[in-house]
Amino acid sequence: MTKIIKITKIALLLVSGVTTSMAVSTNSYADQDPCSGLPSYTALKSALIKARDQNNGGFNLDMWGTIVNRDGVVCAVAFTGQDRGDQWPGSRVISAQKANTANAFSLPHLALSTANLYTAVQPGGSLYGLQASNPVDTKAAYQGPSENYGQSNDPLVDNKIGGVNIFGGGLALYNKHKEIIGAVGVSGDSSCADHNIAWRTRYNLNLDYVPGGVSGDATHPDSIVYDYSAESASLMTGASASGWGHPYCPGSTPATLSAIAASLPPIKK
Repeated sequence: MTKIIKITKIALLLVSGVTTSMAVSTNSYADQDPCSGLPSYTALKSALIKARDQNNGGFNLDMWGTIVNRDGVVCAVAFTGQDRGDQWPGSRVISAQKANTANAFSLPHLALSTANLYTAVQPGGSLYGLQASNPVDTKAAYQGPSENYGQSNDPLVDNKIGGVNIFGGGLALYNKHKEIIGAVGVSGDSSCADHNIAWRTRYNLNLDYVPGGVSGDATHPDSIVYDYSAESASLMTGASASGWGHPYCPGSTPATLSAIAASLPPIKK
C-alpha cells in the first residue's frame, strides 16, 4: 500500500510539473507582442501624412492607412485628415484589405503589390476569383465605437481583417535584414495615387528592403506596371504585356502617372 501511495504521489508531481510547464509556455507565447518590429500608430500617421503631401497624381485627397503583421493581424490604422470623415469612410476597410493582400501574397524572396494582381484576376486571367477567396471579417471591420476609427485604439487593431484587394495601394514590408514582417495598405484616392502614397509611406518607414518582385525594374521590384495597350487600357480588361499590369487611373494623364512611378524612391539595399 505504501509503495502504491508513493507511486501515486510521484505521478501527481509529474503531471503537475507538465501542466505547469505547459501553462508557462502558453503564457509566454501569449505575452509576445504581435506587432513587435512594426511601426507604431504615431509612426504610421506621420509617414502617411508626409507621403500624401507629395505629388502622387489622382485627386489630392486625404487617405487611410493600415499596417498588418505577418499573420494578418492589424497593428495600426491612421488617416491624414483632421477627422475620420475627411477621407472616404469606405476606404478605412479597403486600406486594411490592401495590407492583408500584400502580406498574404508576398514571400520572403518575392513581393507582390496589390497593383501587380490586377491583370491576373480579370475574367479569363490565371487568378480569376482570387478577390473572393479570403472574405473580410465584417464583425472585426465594423465594430465600434466609430469615433475611435483611425485612432491608436481603432477597433481593428489586434484583429485579423482578411479580405483581398486587387488594385494599387498595398505593399509588403521588409526590414533591413530583408525579412518580410507584414504590409501596409493605403486607400482614399485613385488606385494609382494610392500605390504612390503607399510606396512613399513604406519608404518613410524605412521598411522597403524588398528582395525581389515582378515589375521588371530591380530598383522598383513591386511597383505598379503600366503596360496595357492603348486600346485595351480604355476597356480596363485588356491584355497586359507582362501579365502584371494595372490600368492608368482618372485624375492624371498617362504620361504624368508614368513619370511619377519612375520617380518614386528606389528600394533600399
